[in-house]
Amino acid sequence: MTAIESVSYGPSSAEFLHGLRTPLNHIIGYSELLSEQADEEGHAGYVLDLRKIQAAGHELLALVNAGLLPPSATLTKNGTAHEPEPPAPDDAARSGTQGLLLVVDDNATNRDVLSRRLELLGYGVAMAENGRDAMLAVRSRAFDLVLLDIMMPEMDGYEVLDRLKADPALRHIPVIMISGLDELESVAKCIQMGAEDYLPKPSNPTLLKARVGACMEKKRAHDREVDLFDQVQDNYQRLQDLEQQRDDLTHMIIHDLRTPLTSLITGMQTLDVVGDLNDDQREMMGIAVLGGESLLGMINDLLDVEKLESGAMQLDYGVVSAAELVASAVGQVASLADGRQLALVQKIAEGLPPLLGDESKLRRALVNLLGNSIKFTPPGGTVTVGARLSDEGRSVEFSVRDTGEGIPPDSFGRIFEKFGQVESRKSGRMMSTGLGLTFCKLAVESHGGQISVSSAPDQGSTFCFTVPLP
Repeated sequence: MTAIESVSYGPSSAEFLHGLRTPLNHIIGYSELLSEQADEEGHAGYVLDLRKIQAAGHELLALVNAGLLPPSATLTKNGTAHEPEPPAPDDAARSGTQGLLLVVDDNATNRDVLSRRLELLGYGVAMAENGRDAMLAVRSRAFDLVLLDIMMPEMDGYEVLDRLKADPALRHIPVIMISGLDELESVAKCIQMGAEDYLPKPSNPTLLKARVGACMEKKRAHDREVDLFDQVQDNYQRLQDLEQQRDDLTHMIIHDLRTPLTSLITGMQTLDVVGDLNDDQREMMGIAVLGGESLLGMINDLLDVEKLESGAMQLDYGVVSAAELVASAVGQVASLADGRQLALVQKIAEGLPPLLGDESKLRRALVNLLGNSIKFTPPGGTVTVGARLSDEGRSVEFSVRDTGEGIPPDSFGRIFEKFGQVESRKSGRMMSTGLGLTFCKLAVESHGGQISVSSAPDQGSTFCFTVPLP
């Protein structure tokens, strides 16, 4: 049968022709369903007659559509607007892919025809006769796809689509609009509003299978992403819970270690009072006390690092003199420098303004930096501690420079981090001990300052940190 040319009808006939189209769609839809059923059951004679009915229905529908469409529209032999044909269906996949679909149409026959076709493809189908029922349905059951008619009473397809896409719990459900040929502009509007696709009335079985299948594949991909995201969230939460348990256990153990260790150090320090010790005993006692104090310092560093990281440690702000801060820190490490035969030099700029900060935390940061430099500087070397006004004049810069073995450049970013210390030790690089540098970084940053290092192998290292002026 050749394509039918468009026919012009007067305005008074348009409404009548529009009314004819719905029952013609029903005739075509049911005859196609019966034809397929007869073919499957081997009733060849019925198939031939039913296909004649289909052809006649398509011809009459084409005449009706020609009267409703503008003259420029081109119609095919089965009465639908021309568009590229989808690939032929795969006979082996007749059952389609399982999923629950919602068909929304105010015409009962339209709902029935479309639902039966979808069931033949293997989908579960529910129906709603208007927009209000459709919204109740999607909120009570999990649908994989909605096939939505545009023109309906009470609540039309536009409003249903708008509500679906505005609801975060429903917007992921793909929507295919069902439209007549004279509603193509409305279809374009629906696509802009978020509809996935559209199907013309009557729906071509091949086109229906292709477009529904494509939307279902998108929905399955979305569901896989949601499941994967939920799985990642659950795993992340479990990991956080395990890390919290680990941190709580570590904190408890370390906190409980401090009390007996303090008692042990105090006991060893009082041995000399209760009885005379010879030189060898006194030397061994000194080594034991020094080791105990080092261990106690590491425990305190770890506890304070955890407090600083969690924001639980409060800073005790007061007026701080940079010169007095340096002198106090040097006094705490002077004996350690003497024991390693190192020169300890101070370079303090004159006229430095007073700082506002926690003096004990800043002094401890300086002591940690000085102790680190002394430990890794060979005998006969020099450790220089200084304080000056920064180039911008907005902060005081403290520095500790040594003539030790230096630090590889690729380690600069890790030496101030807890896990960087572990990583360095695993690779055989002993660049610092304990968490002293981590404490320095957190203490300085809690004052609003910054800490950095510059170094090269066999050329010494320079640690600098700034404290902003009030």
